[in-house]
Amino acid sequence: MSVPGGAPPSGVPTLTEVVAWPAPGAVAPAPLEPAPEAFPLEATVAAPATPAVATTMPLELAPAPVAPTLPTEEQLAQRVLNDLQHQIELMLDYRMREILTPILTRATDSVIRDARAELASTLRDLVARAVAQELARHRDK
Repeated sequence: MSVPGGAPPSGVPTLTEVVAWPAPGAVAPAPLEPAPEAFPLEATVAAPATPAVATTMPLELAPAPVAPTLPTEEQLAQRVLNDLQHQIELMLDYRMREILTPILTRATDSVIRDARAELASTLRDLVARAVAQELARHRDK
């Protein structure tokens, strides 16, 4: 959507405007309706017309919408803090995995290598002892 002349549409504040924040408990202004071209194509297609039916029943009016209240400064600060904390946790988790993965891989490889060497040494000792005992038993017979 382009605006002729590069000026923002009316009702949209610019970065240089000071927007008055309503006092807590004040009624917030109704949200602006989006421009028609912001709707998807399917939403702009009209439904097939149905014949008008005369009814004698009274029409019920929908309840008036309740104007949303703006969050207080404390609620806004809490929301920003929660969002920021979530982003920091995700970034910290990613960085920790990125840093620790090669370190843990090297440590695991080292432990496995040491365990294999120790196991091979122990296994050689056990086999040598078992062979010596078997030979001694056969000599005694």
